[in-house]
Amino acid sequence: MNLLKQREPLLALMIVALVLLVGLRAPVFVSGASLANLVTDSTMLVMLALTQMLVIVTRGIDLSISSNLALSGMVAAMLASHNPGLPLPLVVLAAVLVGLALGLVNGWLIGYLELPPIVITLGTMSVYRGMVFVLSNGAWVSAHQMPPEFIAFPLTPMFGLPHLVWIAAATMLAMGFIARHTRFGRDLFAIGNAPHCAGYIGIATNKRLLWTYGLSGMVAGLCGYLWVARYAVAYTEIAYGFELTVIAACVIGGVSIAGGVGSVLGAMLGALFLSVISNALPVLQVSPFWQSALTGFVILVAVLINARGNANRSRQILPLHQSELKANRSAA
Repeated sequence: MNLLKQREPLLALMIVALVLLVGLRAPVFVSGASLANLVTDSTMLVMLALTQMLVIVTRGIDLSISSNLALSGMVAAMLASHNPGLPLPLVVLAAVLVGLALGLVNGWLIGYLELPPIVITLGTMSVYRGMVFVLSNGAWVSAHQMPPEFIAFPLTPMFGLPHLVWIAAATMLAMGFIARHTRFGRDLFAIGNAPHCAGYIGIATNKRLLWTYGLSGMVAGLCGYLWVARYAVAYTEIAYGFELTVIAACVIGGVSIAGGVGSVLGAMLGALFLSVISNALPVLQVSPFWQSALTGFVILVAVLINARGNANRSRQILPLHQSELKANRSAA
């Protein structure tokens, strides 16, 4: 019973139940090919949700990830199309470095200048999206302009699974290790739980925020290449609005917008849950309007559940805080 009260096992059961229910209505949905496509479709959402989780844990938010993805992807596409002989690893590295640089800009403004994350990333979201247009002059880079190996890599199988799945799995393992087994990851949770106290116990908050947003940008840059290569097109509106889906995945996975609470497994399951919904609704021939409405309803329910959990946690902390105050007064 205690297991079912935890967010991650419950969310995993909901995903399985949702897949089975849709499969009863449309058996093609639970075919091997359909499920494989579902997992592949979820990979980039999973990767972005994992780093967004680390950002949200610090009481921050990164609204610029989709614009970062678009700009990094455009850089990769244009670099490959103008230099067909350039080795693919160098093209991918260029996309990753562009994403890292854009993320570090966010981190410096937020960590060192102490500016509000939502304001900064809302601004850079527009700036980075505008830079995509300036760089490409509004033109598309289509499949026939890209080298074949550039396009083929994300879906090329390795040990029976496409590279996309292996990259997402490696990202999940890396983020899990960072969050649970490094001082850097533990510091992020401390910053989210008590930002003003973190400095008093020796946490370099500005440096931690700088590299947290840098990490978010770096993964966005990698996803930029994977996105344009998988869909074989780069244009100014790549992944437009996708940042909201990423944040929704985190919220559904139990990451608290108030900071300090979240897990890699929860963010991954939240992303997978949204991917199941987005793949299932068209199979069930649900209209696009209802697809958006139902997805929004799920997000609202997740926010309400998180708010209730945070309220319960606050009520547990408050008596301890009051008892400490009374003890201090008695000692005085």
